[in-house]
Amino acid sequence: MAEKEIARAHIFVSGRVQGVFFRENTRRKAKKLSLLGFVKNLPDGRVEAVFEGEKEKIMKMIEWAKKGPILARVENVEVIWEEPKGEFDDFEIRY
Repeated sequence: MAEKEIARAHIFVSGRVQGVFFRENTRRKAKKLSLLGFVKNLPDGRVEAVFEGEKEKIMKMIEWAKKGPILARVENVEVIWEEPKGEFDDFEIRY
């Protein structure tokens, strides 16, 4: 079987994405997919997240982020692919 490709995606989500449980839902979904990294609110109203793990699972996470939780109104998702650093041992909400 082919080895799973490990990747890292840094995303910025804009729209109505704060105060709608975006971070909590992101954390829950990332943990379910066994992804590592973090999610946090930015002062400008966007949400920032970094996902590290199997590329296929990160793609699922990005697709989900384009819709977000039920109360969110996602306008844009900017994705920056980076080299995996292996710095995370969990997925957390940062403040």
